[in-house]
Amino acid sequence: MNDKVYIHELISITKQNRARYMHHMAANWSPIGQEQRHQLCYGVWGVVGSTGPWPQVVNIWEEDGFDGLAKSFRLEFGNAELQDPALAKWWAAAADLRSGGVDRLLVPHPDTLPIDALCAAGTSGEVYAHELITVEPGAARRFLDGAVAEAPKTSDRYGWQLTGAWWTAMHHQGECVLLWTIPSWESWAAVEQDHLLERDVLLPESGAAIRGRERILLVDAPLSPFRTGRQPSRDDRTDWAD
Repeated sequence: MNDKVYIHELISITKQNRARYMHHMAANWSPIGQEQRHQLCYGVWGVVGSTGPWPQVVNIWEEDGFDGLAKSFRLEFGNAELQDPALAKWWAAAADLRSGGVDRLLVPHPDTLPIDALCAAGTSGEVYAHELITVEPGAARRFLDGAVAEAPKTSDRYGWQLTGAWWTAMHHQGECVLLWTIPSWESWAAVEQDHLLERDVLLPESGAAIRGRERILLVDAPLSPFRTGRQPSRDDRTDWAD
């Protein structure tokens, strides 16, 4: 049973700052989040621009449920500036690297493993598929139940592993996010090729009416836990990323 809650961030990057931003989030922010808020870095990825908007980064943070998130929000917004004063320098550096973004709060399917368990299992891929799926209002949990049940067929056939399955909170239970860990670029290409031939690939509708489905590809940052098998630490800081 996964009782965590996740912050999902889709960040727009300025100029050629994607590598600097990913490092700033992992090495310069995550250790602080771990110490102050018990917030873990689930993953940091760069969006493959040919499959979606560019340049963009996806960050996912793992929180101790809504109670833990409430404490984190109080720490962040309990002041006149609506920003943790202790992080003023960090925010200033981040502001030069990004131009905005869109966040979501995600609730995991019970079978979605937290990041520590995924690291212990050695879960990793050469590339990742990120799917944003809209379903009829109220059907998100039913869709995820079907997605998780059907995922082993995709894993057996193509090697894709359904690593993350979430529904979006505060959204009428009409939106889901799936994260697939893909062993190789060739494994990704095989799925897309079979999709062109209208073969039965990935997941059926799982008992819930799908209204929209968008898939983009991600590549994990050098310090992302899926790549390193651990949480970022203060030892990962470098002078150029300050």
